[in-house]
Amino acid sequence: MRVHRELHGRGALFDRDPAGLAARLVGLRPHHHLATEIEHPRELPFVVLTCARGLGKTAVLGELRDAYQGHTPVALIDCEDDQFAAPPAGRPAEAWSPMGQALLVLAEQLAQPVTGAGRIQFPRLMTGLVAVAAGGWVGVGQQRIEREVQRILLLDERDSWLAGFAGKWAAKVAAKIAAAAIGNAGRVAAAIVEASLEALVESLVQRRQKQAANWWRDYPEARRNAGRGLLRVADHFRAGGQSRKDAERYLVRALLADLTEAYEGVMPRMRRLGRPLVLVDNAHGAPGPDLRDAVLRDRFEGIADRTVFITAQRGESRRALPNAVRRTLPDVARRSGWSPDPAARSSRALLVSLPPLNSDDTLHLVGAACAEVSAPPQLPYAIQRLTRGNPLGIVLLAESAAQNLPDTALLGELLTADLRLHEDRDGRPTYIELLDRLVPADRLDELTVLAAAHDHASAAALAEALLPDGFGPADVRALSTRLMEEGRPEVRGRFVGDSFVRTLLLLRLHHGVADHGLWREAHETLIRHYAPTGESAPSRARYRLHHELALGGTESAVAYLRDSFAVLETRTWLRTLRFVASAPYFHAHDAEGRDFAARDDRRAAIALGHTDAAQVVPDDVDAVLHLRVRRLLHAVWQLADPLVLPDPKVRDRLRYELEQLSNLRPAGNALLWQASRDWTEDGVPDDEGDDNGDDSDDGDGEA
Repeated sequence: MRVHRELHGRGALFDRDPAGLAARLVGLRPHHHLATEIEHPRELPFVVLTCARGLGKTAVLGELRDAYQGHTPVALIDCEDDQFAAPPAGRPAEAWSPMGQALLVLAEQLAQPVTGAGRIQFPRLMTGLVAVAAGGWVGVGQQRIEREVQRILLLDERDSWLAGFAGKWAAKVAAKIAAAAIGNAGRVAAAIVEASLEALVESLVQRRQKQAANWWRDYPEARRNAGRGLLRVADHFRAGGQSRKDAERYLVRALLADLTEAYEGVMPRMRRLGRPLVLVDNAHGAPGPDLRDAVLRDRFEGIADRTVFITAQRGESRRALPNAVRRTLPDVARRSGWSPDPAARSSRALLVSLPPLNSDDTLHLVGAACAEVSAPPQLPYAIQRLTRGNPLGIVLLAESAAQNLPDTALLGELLTADLRLHEDRDGRPTYIELLDRLVPADRLDELTVLAAAHDHASAAALAEALLPDGFGPADVRALSTRLMEEGRPEVRGRFVGDSFVRTLLLLRLHHGVADHGLWREAHETLIRHYAPTGESAPSRARYRLHHELALGGTESAVAYLRDSFAVLETRTWLRTLRFVASAPYFHAHDAEGRDFAARDDRRAAIALGHTDAAQVVPDDVDAVLHLRVRRLLHAVWQLADPLVLPDPKVRDRLRYELEQLSNLRPAGNALLWQASRDWTEDGVPDDEGDDNGDDSDDGDGEA
């Protein structure tokens, strides 16, 4: 099953005329072998695209590769790929690292011929990688050595038809290594490295290749001897720690030096119109940070290169890149505005945040996915409202609609309906497919429970009651920090600040077991946690009522809002109403708060007064105020629900009820009147960030 993945909202990167950021850095228009004016001709920014999960960084890098492949040297790696996680079978750890593997894979892709120019050779990198690999050939059979050597030597082939020579060279190197291993039992590793390099140098027949091999004589402790330099590289790599990082930095420098040489001279400059492009996805994982730091350090020290790096990662790396230039994607549409600080290494990085998509982008994506089905006209708006412009959420929900309409028309049902993404696999609920991509897989169960929490204390209470004993307050803090570092927003009153992700997690909490037992336990735990204390503030009550409402219990919320209307400051009362009514509502509930399976949302009927006649109002309260507050609570509850489209009738009723309440509170008249307008313009504004437990407001100002 092919999911529609056309990019939208990323024109600042891909525009051709006027040129977007990618074209200005590479010097070529995307998908064309046509030159464009280069921005930053002397020193390039190291571009880091930053965003949270699901905002499209992988799609952007894939499109960049497709846009320039065949036109200029381009390579793409994903740091979360298995090949960078551990050495291949039989390869000792002291002779392998994620960085070494990444450089080999990058060079293999960059070497491919492009329009008007042949293969790029990598003699400097090749000799360095052979030196490193040779350290792992102790006690290894000749056949495997030949296989590994041949792959590295192919980096220095000029044409693919010369691959046969690499095989001969590999056999020669392997034979020398076997002999060295037999005759030097006391210093096997050093003898193998020496034999490897000796055979390699003998195989370098071109003058240019031998000059490139001599590049290694400038390595620390080489004493102007290339062979000694390569031996030291191998030694430092095997030593691990900072010594290995130093060796890897020179391997990165070797790659960039080989790329730079490919552009030197009259003919190469005429044939190669675009700069080489290196793309790194999930660059927050190894070897991403070390690769970035190696490039930034060399550029800071004046070692120039002409390679364009565009990487993508989760989070903003404020600690790792404190002086980086930070821009949003629209900021760089025409000029990047980047200028490095000569005194700050990390200022060589340009961090560009990828924003959510707007409603027009969502309209196009949903329209394309649902071209062959009759979709409700408000579906794009509903998806935009729920996802907040998250590209992955938009695409998968649109695909769920394409597969499940017209049988499933409600947004909540589209999330729970099966979505089939591959022809050879069964479908799974859409919200599960989304969570697999939006939430750390190793913490999905914990986040499912903690999504109901509001702060560290309530999250710790949930962890103590519902999570394994090994997951305590320190783990709660670590998970909160991890979410922040991955780019998720911090929002007061929400342990999981991203409203879309939180909705998906709460949906999983509700559907985790058939009888919704874990859902009830979580909310009952928080009801106890927010039980009244000797000096219970209104904020404590609002949290408790929020969770009672999530379980279907409305009586306490109605009573509290009714009795506090004349007591609380108007702004605090409105905030309390809005926060309580932000309780999740995934199933309709009966009068006792129990779930039932009917396609029925009783909130609208109650908000519109259809059930007033059946209500028994306590004798000692104002019946008119009681019913008005009850209608208002249910109206806000429905209009604030991200899974339900705002009902125009409920919206009008909300306005009317607030207007009537404004007549009862002269001191708060302006606030209630303003809320009657603001709260009905686009449903009810989100409560996120508005509830901080501070009830000291004086009732003046906006609601």
